Amino acid sequence: MKSLFSQFNGVEIFFLLCALVGGMFVFFRLVMQMMGFGHDGDGDFGGASHGVDGHHEDSDIGFKLLSLHGLTSFLMMFGLVGLALYKQSGSGIMVSIAGAVIAGLASVWAIKKLFSSFGKLQSSGTISIENAIGSQGSVYLNIPKGGTGRVLVKVNNSLREFDAASADETTAIPTDTPIRVVWVDGNILVVEKI
Repeated sequence: MKSLFSQFNGVEIFFLLCALVGGMFVFFRLVMQMMGFGHDGDGDFGGASHGVDGHHEDSDIGFKLLSLHGLTSFLMMFGLVGLALYKQSGSGIMVSIAGAVIAGLASVWAIKKLFSSFGKLQSSGTISIENAIGSQGSVYLNIPKGGTGRVLVKVNNSLREFDAASADETTAIPTDTPIRVVWVDGNILVVEKI
């Protein structure tokens, strides 16, 4: 082990250690995310959800960049570029450090952009029942007089099944009848025949 580091001087060992420590944590986190152990801030501890929200929209950009992932990616690129500049190109220590800092900041910026674009791909899939007002569909299960049945309605380009009641409580609406949603009463759609 001593002979491995004997070919490096102190500055090169510093850059090499930064690259190894940062790269090890970046690789470990990448493997953990691919296995499904990514941290998304749900707050599920031991099967009980405590409502912990890991996303702080009001925090400033500096705080977001100082995450463990940001720091480890900075260290990895700082070490790699610093070592390459110092050892391979023969640049001085100040030029190597400046280049390493610029590369580290660029990697933090790139990772921030990458993960923010991944975050935009995510959707909750929740549809507000009020968006169904005015939508058309058909009766799935018969709606009896004064009772509820089931309807299929297209809401936000997605076909959904809801409990429904007739707007005219004195008439039943049979299965496969085309309907329009008139209003929403709690979690029940109030519909009329088309």
